[in-house]
Amino acid sequence: MRQYYISFISTSLLTTNFMFSPMALADVKPKVLPLTQIQTQSESVSPKVALERLFTSKEIQNEWFAPDFLAQVPIAQVRQIIDELKSQLGTYQGVQKNAQDYLVIFNQASVPTKIVLNSKKQISGLLFESPQTQFISLQEATTKFKALPGKVSFLVQEGKRIQAALNTKTPLAVGSAFKLAVLKALKSEIASGKRTWKDVVQLQLSWKSLPSGILQTWPDKSYLTVQTLAALMISLSDNTATDTLINLIGRQPIELVSPHNRPFLTTRELFILKSSRNEKFLKRYRTSNEAQRRAILKELFKKPLPDVNEFEGANPVALDVEWFFTAEELCGLIEQVADLPLMTINPGVANPKDWQRVAFKGGSEPGVLNMTSWLQGKNGRSYCVVATWNNSNASLEESKFLALYNGVLAKLATNK
Repeated sequence: MRQYYISFISTSLLTTNFMFSPMALADVKPKVLPLTQIQTQSESVSPKVALERLFTSKEIQNEWFAPDFLAQVPIAQVRQIIDELKSQLGTYQGVQKNAQDYLVIFNQASVPTKIVLNSKKQISGLLFESPQTQFISLQEATTKFKALPGKVSFLVQEGKRIQAALNTKTPLAVGSAFKLAVLKALKSEIASGKRTWKDVVQLQLSWKSLPSGILQTWPDKSYLTVQTLAALMISLSDNTATDTLINLIGRQPIELVSPHNRPFLTTRELFILKSSRNEKFLKRYRTSNEAQRRAILKELFKKPLPDVNEFEGANPVALDVEWFFTAEELCGLIEQVADLPLMTINPGVANPKDWQRVAFKGGSEPGVLNMTSWLQGKNGRSYCVVATWNNSNASLEESKFLALYNGVLAKLATNK
């Protein structure tokens, strides 16, 4: 997915956090790179001025950045991300000191930021962290989620007690968050003794899907343990790992924990159905009953995968053909798998330092965003936070949604 906010480190390596690319069916977890290489700045350098200049100048200049930085990060990409922050988070208001770092303030959210300047006062390291909306209360957060165009659900639970709720019983498309159901079905089979985490599976060509993930490029017949497949499915939102597990487990056990999804689609099937080359199949599928849909999926088995470039910049396509879950169902699923070590690999937008334990899964495609987190606070309390946004008529403002979500997590982290 095309990620949203960016992380530059002093080695000039760019990672764009908040992964959002059309149809990638990937997690929305940011891959935040370690900042151990960021060096202490001298007192004579003014990083605050360097940040202000990025957001107030008509055009960002090459000479503001160290050459080794620009060698890996094109200036056009820097300009694009800064423009997106300015356009999607509201009016730029200024830069404030925040402990050892800074906050870039907009009228809709603030962005925690780290910056490093070299001896020539050029930017050699820059990290924009998750935008955060500041809330007085969870009711205020609920109101802001409700104001988003399209369909939105939002749920905050402390243990079993509901603290905030909006359309929590309404099934919405959730993108890759559906992988929680696959993991729950797998965990049940392991608990029953039918499988073990050490079981080895051979990767099949017919199970390969499009990114996100890495396994689509691996050789056919590669050997992988069930545990490795599950870890890749959750931490990298690997679509090929997911489809391998679906084919291993079978649709029926997953459908038992996924009542709105029959037949339960693989990611490969979704990509093929939504390809422009298969519009007739998609039309038939959308108007068919469950039995007819299962027959159509058998017809699709020999269809080739479309080119991933087909979906770049795509508009929402047939959001009724997706994976549907209510916010309550997602809370139930993540609570049942949160104890698995693999669930902690990718903490999502939550700051792990604020929590004892974080489990996360999210997902997106054009017109679909979801974030689902289970968190154990330092006060011993456990929380589930789910937010889903669907809009079939327009692209979604990812940064606004994530700022709202991250603001909720930040508020909960301060509970005593």
